[in-house]
Amino acid sequence: MLQFEGDSNNTYRILRSIKNRFGPTFEIGVFEMLDDGLRGVDNPSEILLTHYEEPLSGIAVGASADGIRPYLIEVQALVSGAAYGTPQRTATGFDTRRMNMLLAVLEKRVGMKMYQKDVFLNFAGGFKVADPGLDLSVAAAVISSYFDRPVGDGVCCAGELGLSGEVRPAPRSEQRISEAARLGFKRIIVSGYLPKGPKRPRGIEIVAINSIDQLPRALFRE
Repeated sequence: MLQFEGDSNNTYRILRSIKNRFGPTFEIGVFEMLDDGLRGVDNPSEILLTHYEEPLSGIAVGASADGIRPYLIEVQALVSGAAYGTPQRTATGFDTRRMNMLLAVLEKRVGMKMYQKDVFLNFAGGFKVADPGLDLSVAAAVISSYFDRPVGDGVCCAGELGLSGEVRPAPRSEQRISEAARLGFKRIIVSGYLPKGPKRPRGIEIVAINSIDQLPRALFRE
């Protein structure tokens, strides 16, 4: 059983295997809707990353892995003062309950007053993601918007957050690191509990953190 995923207003679609009697169901395909039909996208990262003329706050890049295919995706967050009594929480392409959990962790472990803030979250390309390895990039985008400071150039994240603020290794972290290095990223922030692989790609610095309170310094250092 196969199904197409994606916003009807967006040109990109994900073909996902839901049930397969004779093989695995974790494979995905990314396609672009054109006038003459569907075109396969060999490198999904090329459509999920945006290049800006100048750094902007509230934008972070996450190294994700869906199926066996790693790709990088842009996470956009907007944190502003709550105009009304109850802060608004809106997430496009991400589980709102998980976003609320991450905001609670940031408030408890980093000291950010999220109860006074509206938070809006969006993923580039209109994609829906359920990868726990993107927790760190979501937190990075929120932190960047909260302090109104752009994330350092060429920085991406891959890690899962626990309720106590610990940063856990993302599944298939080595593939995520290799994809970031292939696309020319200079630094990737990962869990300090990640076992050191036998071979790490050259040209990319691996910054290991153990808890979420270490993330702001890793994001904004030159």
